[in-house]
Amino acid sequence: MKKIYLFLTITAFAGLLFTACQDGTTTSNGENDTHAQTVSDISDVYSLPDLPYEYNSLEPHIDARTMEIHHSRHHQGYINNFNKAISGTPLENMDIEDILGSVSQHSVAVRNNGGGHYNHELYWSILSPDGGGSPSGELAEAINSAFESFQNFKDQLQTAGTTQFGSGWAWLIVNQNGDLQVTQTPNQDNPLMDVSTVRGTPILGVDVWEHAYYLHYQNKRGDYLKAFWNVVNWDEVAARYSAAKR
Repeated sequence: MKKIYLFLTITAFAGLLFTACQDGTTTSNGENDTHAQTVSDISDVYSLPDLPYEYNSLEPHIDARTMEIHHSRHHQGYINNFNKAISGTPLENMDIEDILGSVSQHSVAVRNNGGGHYNHELYWSILSPDGGGSPSGELAEAINSAFESFQNFKDQLQTAGTTQFGSGWAWLIVNQNGDLQVTQTPNQDNPLMDVSTVRGTPILGVDVWEHAYYLHYQNKRGDYLKAFWNVVNWDEVAARYSAAKR
């Protein structure tokens, strides 16, 4: 009888574990991340962007398995839920930047999932297997002017990323005065949002949610942030800087 009870208990636990893995992952805040889901057949206003590189192209700095899960499950989940949140509303016909700029007027689902989509789309674009090094031209001059040196800028972004409590992002933005500034936001917020303490246009963002690095770096967020510099696409960041200045 004891053996049968033990077998049933183990079976029930395995079933619960399987269900939890299917429903989502656990965030660094200890909350269930329901955005980590498989690709669905939802096809609406927003869709998952293709990456301009393979999942393994950023190795050894960001591993292929992390990239695959991060892109095809987490980002897809934000898109699915964002499409659901705006379905049948005037937001379907608005640019995402305008939606985020007035996000305090919208639902929590719009804030979390619209931010999640925007943030990840930017993040993928500023990564490259041919990245690293340092910027040049107008962007380099602006960084030196704002932070005194490229190294000081890197140190500030590293600090913003490591000190962001729980899940969130570290950013390089063009602020409302037209100057470069480093800032951080929690969860899937970003500086475009009217709820953000520091507002501006993001031109570089680094994801510090655990799903962005945990498979390879475990709890060593600082090591992930150091490795991040090896894959930054400075040409893309420079293009975003020029666009933000216009």
